[in-house]
Amino acid sequence: MCRFTVFPVRVKAEYMKIRQTHEAIAKKTFSFLELTQDRLKLAKENKHQEYITVCADLALSAATKADAVFQKEGVQAFVRNPILGIPLAIKDLILIRNIRNTCGSKLLDNYVAPYSASVIQQLEGAGAVFIGKTNLDEFGMGSSNENSPYGSVSIPGFPERVAGGSSGGSAAAVKSGSCDAALGTDTGGSIRLPSSFCGIVGIKPTYGRVSRYGQVAYASSLDQIGPMARTVEDAGLLLDLITGHDFKDSTSIPMPPTRCAAASALMTEWSKIRLGVPEEYFKSGLHPDVEKPIRQALTWAEKQGAKLVPVQLPHSEYGVAVYYLIAVSEASSNLARFDSVRYGQRKVLAEDVRDLSTFYEINRSQLGEEVKKRILLGTFALSAGYSEAYFKRACQVRRKIKEDFDRVFNTVDFIVGPVSSTVAFKKGEKTQDPLQMYLNDIFTVPANLAGLPAMSLPCGQDSNGLSVGLQLIGPAFSEEFMVSLAAGFEKGIEGVR
Repeated sequence: MCRFTVFPVRVKAEYMKIRQTHEAIAKKTFSFLELTQDRLKLAKENKHQEYITVCADLALSAATKADAVFQKEGVQAFVRNPILGIPLAIKDLILIRNIRNTCGSKLLDNYVAPYSASVIQQLEGAGAVFIGKTNLDEFGMGSSNENSPYGSVSIPGFPERVAGGSSGGSAAAVKSGSCDAALGTDTGGSIRLPSSFCGIVGIKPTYGRVSRYGQVAYASSLDQIGPMARTVEDAGLLLDLITGHDFKDSTSIPMPPTRCAAASALMTEWSKIRLGVPEEYFKSGLHPDVEKPIRQALTWAEKQGAKLVPVQLPHSEYGVAVYYLIAVSEASSNLARFDSVRYGQRKVLAEDVRDLSTFYEINRSQLGEEVKKRILLGTFALSAGYSEAYFKRACQVRRKIKEDFDRVFNTVDFIVGPVSSTVAFKKGEKTQDPLQMYLNDIFTVPANLAGLPAMSLPCGQDSNGLSVGLQLIGPAFSEEFMVSLAAGFEKGIEGVR
């Protein structure tokens, strides 16, 4: 039982950095166990449908170990393990050994992971505490987190609004204070969009910078695991701990871990910064409530000495079409394994039906409509007679999108623009209009198609108090520079609000 009737930190939990939490632990204001008990209380309440599974026993055990490490080593323990004892939430696409992993699908409702993802092993080694597995659009397929049989995630404080997808559960958990940071995955904007809607920081690393071993694949050439946190510093700290080469992932780049936490403390030399402002990102369709704070942030940067450079990304208008061909094609292959033989919950046994086709039909009926639709689209795009016209053509245009970025980065350091054309919309508002739902990703999918690092950070609110996210896109492997620039924006934007 906590020795505080009302936990004194929780009131400020949304604003406390990981470093400040460690400072409070060092002063014995509270223990890691008490901190974890508080976070678990909020997680179990699950007011925003952000959790699918709460890992109470695992979390309490890790917190007890963290307290023991601190008792033995003192503050030096935080130098060695800068995330020691910090409660994290993990998207339910990332495996934690002996913990249920549903991927947001009833087909995998009873699946328990036999091993942990590489990123989980790295965080466990650093003493992190895992509060629970967070809600998501089924298999990561969605932009609103409404495609989940475990409930539609809402923004804390705005129960009628979507938290964004597909990492909406992780974003809502960070925003609600039920964890101190989280991991999400980003295939076409699934970290950045919910981060923008919920008013937190989210980073999609360069493709290959973070191991995908132990992440259930949606689209293998696009997926990346990344951090979600309340501040740039915390997101950078978490990124440092999950980057680095992993021989278990053939797409992992042989590079050392990032040093983003240190970069976040550096002073931004604005006079040396060239920011590309894509004309295509500010055309009609961008809501005035989103454009205004983005423009204000750009004006502020210009006043600090940054040079704003108009740039063109002419092939970005094809990004959504290209993405929804490549992603569904890869998904149709990746999801074939969930056949209720090797993986998946069985509604019927093979001996109870007349043939194998009926067995598959009945068992795979547990998949949601959006997943079924994408598998069918992908199978069609790869089928004989159509793969040349669709999949191959999409891959060729993908190359053109990458070349656009390469050309622009010869003249600017980073690209700056919106994450989404609107603030968080109401639940049910776009479910009957798939095109409008897919267009939520229009500003985010190009970075995935080009394999570039990108992030969202809060830069203001609309008249209703809904958050607006500023997106930074950088050259490959520029995470440290990007985090340093984002920290400069974060400090400046706080000052002008």
